[in-house]
Amino acid sequence: METHTQAGPRVIIREFLQKRIGQDVQFADTEDIFQLGLVNSLFALELVVFLEKSFDIAVENEDLNLDNFRSVSNMETFILKKKGK
Repeated sequence: METHTQAGPRVIIREFLQKRIGQDVQFADTEDIFQLGLVNSLFALELVVFLEKSFDIAVENEDLNLDNFRSVSNMETFILKKKGK
């Protein structure tokens, strides 16, 4: 998988989610995608792998807090924290 360097995390995460969930499904960057029923456990695992590969980070056991992955905004914050930004 290619590493994204031009677009910000929010755009990249949203593109991935929209592609997997469907372009016609609407949700805000701050909405809980788990609570909306858009993510199951298998897709959650795929999402973690996507984030690791796309942003060249390692998601450690202590990072596997659902709050880090609840929304596009939370994932962006998590990525920026892992990248030290």
